[in-house]
Amino acid sequence: MNAKYTLSAVCFGEVLWDIFPTHKKIGGAPLNVALRMNSFGVETTMISRVGADENGEDILSFLSSQEITTDLIQVTKEYKTGAVHVMINEKGNASYDILYPSAWDKIVETEIMDKVISEADVFVFGSLICRDEVSRSTLYHLLEKAKYKVLDANLRAPYYTKEVLNELMLKADFIKLNDEELYEISQQLESPYNSFEQNIKFIAEKTNTKQVCVTKGAFGAVLYYNDKFYYNSGYFIKVVDTVGAGDSFLASLLIRLLRGKSPQKALNYACAVGALVAGEEGANPKINEKEISDYMKIQKKSIKK
Repeated sequence: MNAKYTLSAVCFGEVLWDIFPTHKKIGGAPLNVALRMNSFGVETTMISRVGADENGEDILSFLSSQEITTDLIQVTKEYKTGAVHVMINEKGNASYDILYPSAWDKIVETEIMDKVISEADVFVFGSLICRDEVSRSTLYHLLEKAKYKVLDANLRAPYYTKEVLNELMLKADFIKLNDEELYEISQQLESPYNSFEQNIKFIAEKTNTKQVCVTKGAFGAVLYYNDKFYYNSGYFIKVVDTVGAGDSFLASLLIRLLRGKSPQKALNYACAVGALVAGEEGANPKINEKEISDYMKIQKKSIKK
């Protein structure tokens, strides 16, 4: 590990272009997590695949400029760099049309991947990367090498199955869901419960996962961490768009927990970062520690009133 870093992370999955009606931005949930982690001082490696095209070159160039390690992003002439058509509704919520097949569907395992993952403090992955057998098989092998495995469910219909999702949850040490995903997965696992907390505990027990976090959009998040619940009811922000807010939330939460912060403080910090991202355009706006600290102080004062 580079001496200037105290933590290292590997993010595995889709790198792509989010194509909006008027512009395009680099995205993909695991890439958004990688960018936020790196911006907060974590040595971050991205594992993915891009096409041998202009879009792929632009992604590699951008990531290098952000000091994300790109040695494990493969390049293929057979498939195009990933693209997603993003539609934003009047509330700022996004829906997605994800093109298939894309280069990131065809990530092939290599020995150097095994080494980097076995040495990293945290390995972050999602369910979307499993829509194709090639990348899914690679992920399953890599999970055997990882120390601390984090699943960001990130369900995108129709690109997941109950069987694959269950397999991923069983392999994970930490699961992050949003509230809709919580209820969908609870139903799939035939939970007898209706309440938020009961379903979180049910999933934790069913998948033998000690750490589960569920985001609730504007209403904050609930963290179940080693048999105890922690809550944040959300911070006020005028939403521009929600793209990437959950990814920045997850990155911030993991970093704080890995650095030994209390689960409550980690959750509060992550909710603030997620809100600040939702208050700006795109998935990866620049946010510094002072902005986060100032924002949390203002929110604290307004709650007391």
